[in-house]
Amino acid sequence: MFLNTMTELFDSVLKNSDMCNDKINEYTFQDICKIKDFLAREVDLVPKIGIICGTGLGSLAETITKAVIIDYKDIPNFPMSTVEGHKGKLIFGYINDVPVICMQGRFHYYEGYSLAQCVMPIRLMKLFGITHLIASNAAGGLNPNFKVGDIMLQKDHLNIMGFSGNNPLRGPNDTNFGPRFFAMTNAYDPTILEGVKDIVKQLGLEQIVQEGVYTCMGGPNYETTAELRALKILGVDAVGMSTVHEVTAARHCGIKCFAFSLITNICSTEYGVGTEANCEEVLEVGKSKEKILKILVTNIVSYIGNQD
Repeated sequence: MFLNTMTELFDSVLKNSDMCNDKINEYTFQDICKIKDFLAREVDLVPKIGIICGTGLGSLAETITKAVIIDYKDIPNFPMSTVEGHKGKLIFGYINDVPVICMQGRFHYYEGYSLAQCVMPIRLMKLFGITHLIASNAAGGLNPNFKVGDIMLQKDHLNIMGFSGNNPLRGPNDTNFGPRFFAMTNAYDPTILEGVKDIVKQLGLEQIVQEGVYTCMGGPNYETTAELRALKILGVDAVGMSTVHEVTAARHCGIKCFAFSLITNICSTEYGVGTEANCEEVLEVGKSKEKILKILVTNIVSYIGNQD
């Protein structure tokens, strides 16, 4: 009797869990088209670049001129940002005469959204016509050469969540966006990366700009010492809770990607050494680097805007 009851309970949990049915509230092509049509009535703009502002980096959006600002809550069938430092606004406008669409706040897996929901805005941007994506994030520095306040240009990522099959493209493929199978070898466009390195030199930022591999953990907790040791062995330089699935969806759409991490804390791989990561520190470091990041991003946008 007891075993039968436990079996029934277990079956019920599985049937109602996101692990068993991660297509709950998934956006269809038609759903995203409806969101696009709503926004198109509010703006008359064909953006070239999509920008995602990470935790503590929302002030990057202040560089946008002729801005049309729309709160996420005012967009039908659109998710809501629930994380401190994410203002929850979609902004259309120009940076140095380059048309852009900017997310001032993103969506995370740990907020309760599926990865498919988290990347819906990427597909929305594709419908608006973007060809390039710039994604920023706050991350913990695992590379011993990194310092708090450094900027890491992402040359690659390690999709830890994808190792277990948790991929934003899981399920039937939608050919309106891209093919079933596609390469991720050059997930971060090497030409853009080299161009940004030149910009870094021109701005004299070589002392605070690094290059490395990023990974996304599920969150919302920060990593244990053992987890950080494992990630370091795997070649990870910085750890966060976003970006990887966004870039995956963007590459599926044929969008060229560039991303960078602001190193807001240093990860310790030794027990009893270092300080514990916290959200207040992340926001504080983001605020302290606002000016430099604005200058860097505006130059990157101009560089991409001049590309064919």
